[in-house]
Amino acid sequence: MSRYTTGSYLLAIAAVFLVLRFHLLPAVFAGLAVYVLTLKLARHLPKNMNRFAHKVALGVVVVCVITCLTSAGAAIWSFIGSSHGIAALLATVVDTLGSLRSTLPASVADLLPTTIEGLRQQLLEMFGDHVQKISVVGMEGIKVFAHVLLGMVVGGMAAVHHFKEHETAPPFIGALRSRLRTLTTAFDKVVFAQMKISALNAALTAVYLLVALPLFDIHLPMATILILLTFAVGMLPVVGNLVSNTVIVVISLGMSPGVGAASLLFLVLIHKAEYFMNARIVGHEVQATAWELLSAMLLMEATFGIVGLVAAPVVYAWLKAEIKEQGMI
Repeated sequence: MSRYTTGSYLLAIAAVFLVLRFHLLPAVFAGLAVYVLTLKLARHLPKNMNRFAHKVALGVVVVCVITCLTSAGAAIWSFIGSSHGIAALLATVVDTLGSLRSTLPASVADLLPTTIEGLRQQLLEMFGDHVQKISVVGMEGIKVFAHVLLGMVVGGMAAVHHFKEHETAPPFIGALRSRLRTLTTAFDKVVFAQMKISALNAALTAVYLLVALPLFDIHLPMATILILLTFAVGMLPVVGNLVSNTVIVVISLGMSPGVGAASLLFLVLIHKAEYFMNARIVGHEVQATAWELLSAMLLMEATFGIVGLVAAPVVYAWLKAEIKEQGMI
């Protein structure tokens, strides 16, 4: 291994640490998403374009990608922040838990939160101060939005720069670009594969909540929010499904024990099927088993909190790809 390659690895490790330490993961993920999507769409551009026209077309693609991602994020954030969003879902969960207290043993009932603040406090104890940061608005929210927007712009600029010729690049710059290529490949494989799985999970959940249950004249409250929650948290392998399933089963129990049992059975069945699909899609893409990803998630969550938990699948896939490239495995 040359000194240039070694230096690029040390710089990459430092970059990962700084991104997680200073909570810049949303900006980095946004930039990587724009970069990868732009490269994917740019492949469909005509091959016979001159250099100037190609640059203009790339610029248009970058602007379209950033606009679409920003609009989608703003729409989801607006819906979540509305009176029918997460606050209403938390209130429904608390009301359901309150109604279940009388049917549970006293030792178990005492552990259940009785107010939204109590539920928030339990989440705070489980996930640390990052949960509180998620709900912060005002200047903190503006700062995060600015970071994400800047990350998108940087990702778009990097995508445009990708198509320039680099024959005369210095060895160290070439090594850094190699690290970036491996990272973007890992991001592409993990995030977009997980997005497909999460979308399928949300679609199956929508069929159950909006079609199957209404056929028996059962209308679960907050069904739309539950579907969106299933898709959003489904981006976290294994852990995300546990969160969404727990919320759905709790609200189903509020309807009746039978509905709760049916929801639990349905979720177990679809996730048994998705387990093999997950292993086939994500595991095959990054050559990693479920226990490897879980171990990486536990380690990074313990080190960096919820930010490390989110970043773990991509970082692990990147690390494993680099090790494999060096012929160590």
